[in-house]
Amino acid sequence: MGYVGKWMFHSIGTVDEETCERVWLNAEEYMNSPMPYIDENDEEAVADEIKERKRTVGTLLEVCEDGKLYVLMPLPEGVPQEEVDAAVKAGAIKVREGMMTDEPYDWQERDGELWVNMGMSEELQQFSGDGEFLTMVTTRFERLQ
Repeated sequence: MGYVGKWMFHSIGTVDEETCERVWLNAEEYMNSPMPYIDENDEEAVADEIKERKRTVGTLLEVCEDGKLYVLMPLPEGVPQEEVDAAVKAGAIKVREGMMTDEPYDWQERDGELWVNMGMSEELQQFSGDGEFLTMVTTRFERLQ
């Protein structure tokens, strides 16, 4: 399986409380799903969670031929371009193709599987890929056409 290219959010894995099995929520289902770990009476906490969920569903992975993998996240809504430019100039954020990113991760393909150095240890972590999807932790991505 060739991994080079862009991958967009497909779904997020969660555990069904009744069956204790993993279920995959698409973007709309995830955005509308309960927030059991948030006090839903706290408007600020709910707004922060919604912002985080929007960032998650807007995330792209860019797997480059040079062995680098970029996690591309949408810029915050409502931030003027001049503020973005100032933050980039100050080194507070990095922007690639109009999206925020951090330093790229190193990746390699081993026996048809994608292995990525996520910076958590010296070891590479295996991303699961089944030909159609690429799964990073609990987030499933599909190839951007």
